[in-house]
Amino acid sequence: MSSFFTAPAAQRKRKRADTTAPAAKKRSTIPTGSRRPQKEVQSRAARDESISGSESEEEARSHQGSDLEDEDNSSETDHDGETGAERRLRLAERYLDNIREEVDEIGYDAADIDRDLIAERLKEDVAETKGRLYRRIASDFFFNSATYTRFRANTDSTTAIATCPPYAYTVSKDMTLVKWEIFEPPSPNIMLNKESTIPNGVRSRKPAPSRRRPKQIAYAKGNKNMVGENNYQGHVDAILTVAASQDGKFVVTGGRDRRLIVWNAADLNPLRVFTQHRDSVTGVVFRRGTNQLYSSSKDRTIKLWSLNELAYIETLFGHQDEVTDIAALAQENCVSVGARDRTARLWKVVDETQLVFRGGGGEKKNKSLGTHHAEGSIDRIAMIDEEMFVTGSDNGSISLWTIHKKKPVFTLPLAHGLDPPPPPEEASAEQEIPTEPLSEPQPRWITALTTIPYSDLILSGSWDGQIRVWKISDDKRRIEAVGTVGRVAEQPSRLPAMNGDMVNGQTEVSHEEPKALLGVGPETPEVIPGIINGISIFERGDRGKDGLCIVVAVGTEHRLGRWIKKKGKSGAIVFEVARARPLPKDLEEEGDKETTTM
Repeated sequence: MSSFFTAPAAQRKRKRADTTAPAAKKRSTIPTGSRRPQKEVQSRAARDESISGSESEEEARSHQGSDLEDEDNSSETDHDGETGAERRLRLAERYLDNIREEVDEIGYDAADIDRDLIAERLKEDVAETKGRLYRRIASDFFFNSATYTRFRANTDSTTAIATCPPYAYTVSKDMTLVKWEIFEPPSPNIMLNKESTIPNGVRSRKPAPSRRRPKQIAYAKGNKNMVGENNYQGHVDAILTVAASQDGKFVVTGGRDRRLIVWNAADLNPLRVFTQHRDSVTGVVFRRGTNQLYSSSKDRTIKLWSLNELAYIETLFGHQDEVTDIAALAQENCVSVGARDRTARLWKVVDETQLVFRGGGGEKKNKSLGTHHAEGSIDRIAMIDEEMFVTGSDNGSISLWTIHKKKPVFTLPLAHGLDPPPPPEEASAEQEIPTEPLSEPQPRWITALTTIPYSDLILSGSWDGQIRVWKISDDKRRIEAVGTVGRVAEQPSRLPAMNGDMVNGQTEVSHEEPKALLGVGPETPEVIPGIINGISIFERGDRGKDGLCIVVAVGTEHRLGRWIKKKGKSGAIVFEVARARPLPKDLEEEGDKETTTM
């Protein structure tokens, strides 16, 4: 007797239904004779909707709009088989066609618009997005004839400056933060200046910038007697650096007291005090277009902050000596210099990696004088674009770097010339004063360095009384001299300051020009008496069409110490640089007549 329990296991397996068999058809409740084709049902529904939707004039208009949409949808269905690249190309062509139609309605020449407005602007936008140099503007301004206005508060040596148009912020060694308003220059007046020339030698019109003194808006000062008070929201020692956000909300200062203070830009009220750094804060910079902040310190670290939340993010390690300066642009990267470790480092925050660039350039002996100016410290850095940056050293050299090479692409030595040796009576304590100098001329340090991002313009400062203007060559392999800010350069072809001839980044100087070599004499008047501790620059108008505004922090001492002291007044100077404009033929003929009569 066999049953389910006594049968073998192979026979006890249940059979499952065959899944490959076609599913049974569902029965329809509609009689077969009353079924209608689906297309006929859809057409009847559309006809009913069209009849019901045409009862009012407004609905009729909307019906016409739906017909246009149907036409657009039908045109879209014609391109169903195209790839993604073909679709982007078709949309770009349609976008350009729409722009041409709008321009034709206004009445401009379509060819000129295509060349000047469309193509060039698209190239600039793409270059700016990718972080590549795209504007060549260094030769478009009257740097040598810029007007300037001095302004100062009753403070100690000014150490740094930052701008957020139309405001400027200065800090000093007596723990003072001052907010200034820089006024707009007046509308350009047509005036002929016979001494003003652009580098190609063509005389041009230039506007008359304003000489109106900036106005003090707000003021904040620390208290050195509050050392050790953790609740005190202010500085207790010298302020060394300052930065302002692009949206005009925040101002950040860092000082020798290891404090990083965030201020409300409107009234300079402190918002938050950070004490995470273990030594002096030497540099602060905002990431372009954001409120993300980078700070550098003598504790050899870089720290990241988010000012939207007023919070600390992280710390970056790697430098072997104190970090003296830092710079950043739009991408989530920053570059810094480590003083006597003679390195510049690119920090990739997202990837948590860093690239190390080794300095030490400009150490070749001068053939004529036999001098040897070794690079002991890299003190300043500024970014040109996301792939190029420049550094300034204590041997007076300016180096051009690219992220694709570990060594500088080009090094310009003695950018601001040499300091003359002190007189023998000051350098010697002997009763018999020697007749010859006891020391050799020493190079002037690069104490300030800045650029206009995504352009070829570079500005540098030292204590020779001049701001030097440089530009990147067309092949992006050299640094070329343009002139100085605030005076007419008599020999523009023989810049830099020592009036030597540059050959492959080195300068050959002859004994026949000792005054030019030392940067002294009537041919180099001091427009800026003192030490230039900081330079900030912004463009007037759209992409600098109304000129440039250069604001300079001047002090009697170096910002990080008292190794050098110069005679002068601490404060700041505003330079208004006019843009070069072509001179009409009628005024050019009148100017020629005046020169002939004189």
